[in-house]
Amino acid sequence: MPLISTGHLAPAPRFGADIPVTLSSSSVFPLGTQDAFATAQDLGYDGVEVMVTHNGWSQDADRLRTLAERTGMRIDSIHAPTLLFTQQVWGSAWTKIRRSVEMAQAVGAATVVAHPPFRWQGTYAERFAEGIADLMAESGVVIAVENMYPWRAYGRETKMYLPHWDPVPEPYEHVCWDFSHAAIAREDSLAALTALGPRVRHVHLTDGTDSHKDEHLIPGEGTQPVAASLRHLARTGLAGTVCVEVGTRGMDYAGQREERLAASLAFARTHLTLDDETTDDEGARS
Repeated sequence: MPLISTGHLAPAPRFGADIPVTLSSSSVFPLGTQDAFATAQDLGYDGVEVMVTHNGWSQDADRLRTLAERTGMRIDSIHAPTLLFTQQVWGSAWTKIRRSVEMAQAVGAATVVAHPPFRWQGTYAERFAEGIADLMAESGVVIAVENMYPWRAYGRETKMYLPHWDPVPEPYEHVCWDFSHAAIAREDSLAALTALGPRVRHVHLTDGTDSHKDEHLIPGEGTQPVAASLRHLARTGLAGTVCVEVGTRGMDYAGQREERLAASLAFARTHLTLDDETTDDEGARS
């Protein structure tokens, strides 16, 4: 299918409370994609990120448009199936990226989120930066490369990604920053976001510790400077979206998932709101 440029690549940055806050469909797992739209609508989110998985609804543009129309929740971003557990979704590595871009075009999403290549993915890994640049120029859809983390076993790091899990020094035009991944990598998210500047086009709002697990905690429950990072983005501007991507499996009682997702939304909007009392204390931690 030919790609037709949608002209999304250069929106003006937004500041403070004008920065949209969306909900990742992964935040309602093990519930389905349909539940993400309903939850986002009920809690007052600005839209949805669809993570493409084995769930049939997440792969069907017509169904997704129906959900968006029914709930009034715009589809802001598509997360390509580049995770280990989605390796069987949509075929080869380049097919995953191209189909994700086509999906974004079909549903009106401005951004595709993709993980950096695994080291065993051959020419895909070698040409990844060049290939996504070509796709963006062809389609007008942003492809934001997500920060990952080193894999550790028995006190040693295993090289899983090429050229690296850290996108900051890489030649990616657009980056998605994930606070849980930063926690595993023992990175300072505020310093990284400052270094990335306008290359930051998407944020996965979550939290974590250096426990070596991808915890995806509720923002403020981990050790990352999440609040200070959001205040930094509110001041400097973000030509993209803050997307809540937290884990809500194994809730203790009915309604706890909604409570935690409502708290995450409130956290985002609180720290994205600029007022006369907002300070430049970049060292403040959440």
